[in-house]
Amino acid sequence: MNLGLKGKIALVSAASRGLGKAVALELAKEGCKVAICSRNAEAINSAAADIRKQTGAEVLALVADVTDAEQIQHVAAETSKHYGAVDALFANAGGPTPGGFMQFGDEQWQSAVNLNLMSVVRLCRSVVLGMQARKWGRIVIDTSFTVKQPLENLILSNAIRAGVVGMAKTLSSEVAKDGVTVNYICPGYIQTERVDQLLDNRARQNNTSREAEARSIASAIPMGRIGRVDEFAAAAVFLMSERASYITGMSLTVDGGLTKGIFG
Repeated sequence: MNLGLKGKIALVSAASRGLGKAVALELAKEGCKVAICSRNAEAINSAAADIRKQTGAEVLALVADVTDAEQIQHVAAETSKHYGAVDALFANAGGPTPGGFMQFGDEQWQSAVNLNLMSVVRLCRSVVLGMQARKWGRIVIDTSFTVKQPLENLILSNAIRAGVVGMAKTLSSEVAKDGVTVNYICPGYIQTERVDQLLDNRARQNNTSREAEARSIASAIPMGRIGRVDEFAAAAVFLMSERASYITGMSLTVDGGLTKGIFG
C-alpha cells in the first residue's frame, strides 16, 4: 500500500531510541525527509546515522530538550530551514518517574507536566499553523494504554497523559476543517528501555526479577508476548499517512489485546 508520504517532511521528538527512533525509521522507509531530536547529542547523531544507513533517506539530527519551550522553537525553525514546513509530527517524550501519590511534591508534578503535557502543546503549536495554511497535516501523539486502563504506581503518567488526550481531542476538532488530523496512539508493553524501567520497578516492589515480571505481563497479554517497536511504528506511521485522511480525534491502542475495555 502506498501511504502517500514520499517527499513529506516529518518531525519526530525523543527519537534517539525506542518508539521515537522506530517511528522515524518507518517514516524514512516511506520516503519522508525526517528531522529527529533528543537531549543527547551523541545518541541522536548515532540514531540519524543508523536511519540513513538503513534507508538512504535525508535525516536531520537536532539536540533539544522538549521540556524547554525555546529549544522546541529551535527544532521547528531548523527543520523549516533545512527542509521546509513540517507535514507530519510525531510528538513523543519519555515517561515520568513511577511512584504513588504521596511520593511526589509540586516540583515533581510540574516537571512531569512539562515533560508530557507542555512538550506536546509546544510541539503542536510549532507546526499547526503551517499545516492549516497548506490544508494538509498529520499530528500523532504518543501516550499510553494507561489513559484507558490506569496502572498502579504510575500516578504522574496516569494523570498527565489523560490531560494530553483531552488536549488532542479538542485540537482535532479545531483543525479538522483545514485538512489536519490529530490522533493519539496508546502503546501497551513494547520492548523499550522505558518498559525495562517499569519492569525493574515492579521487580523491586515484588522482590522478583525483570525477567519474571516480563513473563507475568506477557501471560496477561492475549497475544502472549511484549510488542516490538516496529509493530508500534507501523501503526503510528499509518495514522500519519494520506491513507488515514478521514481519521481524527481518535486513539489507537497497540497492546496485543491487553486493554480490557470494550472501546480499547
